[in-house]
Amino acid sequence: MAAPPRVRRPRSIREDAFNLPNLLTMLRIVLIPLVLYFLAQGTPRSNFWAMVVYIVSAATDFLDGYLARKRGLISVLGKFLDPLADKLLVMGTLVFMVYLDRLPLWGAVAVIVILGRELTVTALRTIAMSEGVVIAARQGGKEKTALQMVAIPLLIMQHRYTLDFFFFSLSANLTEVGVTVLYLSLIFALTSGGEYFALFVEAVEAKERRLREEDAEASSVADAEGAGEPTTDAPAAEPSADTPR
Repeated sequence: MAAPPRVRRPRSIREDAFNLPNLLTMLRIVLIPLVLYFLAQGTPRSNFWAMVVYIVSAATDFLDGYLARKRGLISVLGKFLDPLADKLLVMGTLVFMVYLDRLPLWGAVAVIVILGRELTVTALRTIAMSEGVVIAARQGGKEKTALQMVAIPLLIMQHRYTLDFFFFSLSANLTEVGVTVLYLSLIFALTSGGEYFALFVEAVEAKERRLREEDAEASSVADAEGAGEPTTDAPAAEPSADTPR
């Protein structure tokens, strides 16, 4: 006779905090001040180490998601920490580079718009969840994040570098390349933000329609039950046994 399937005991928040995927997510948050520290030095060597730490931090984003899915360790805490760590890493680095005057004027404007988009989408998803509606991540948002992950290391390196390919050499200003990629990510940020807003409106309206239909159905059932009840008349008096004959 086959053994009954083993029922997995629900994990507590404390247990989830110490599983490997969530530890990697928290490591990503811990490494952010180190990236900013190296950025503040402003030397080619410190920029190089800031880029290395940033790439290691970004790599944990892919690794913790892979481990959580493979080991069945997807948790409520992880769903909260993972997007938070991503936004802190990306937006913290970009805003700090604006503070250090490492970006041109329009690059700073792009950062402000991207930051506003992130706050708006987060607010929309939070309100939707409070209404019992889940808005899944869109492909445009994933492409936006990927472009930002490429743009930021280029912006961190900052200086002009010469690449020697034996037969020819190429001099590149990595800041200009990084700003161009950042502008491209801005396009995906705005288009995906519009998709999130449209999905939010559609999901909330669909929920309201469903609630109205359920209320109308409940009212019609109540009316039908009320109309079908038999009228109760007072019973006729029976002759008493003491009635004279």
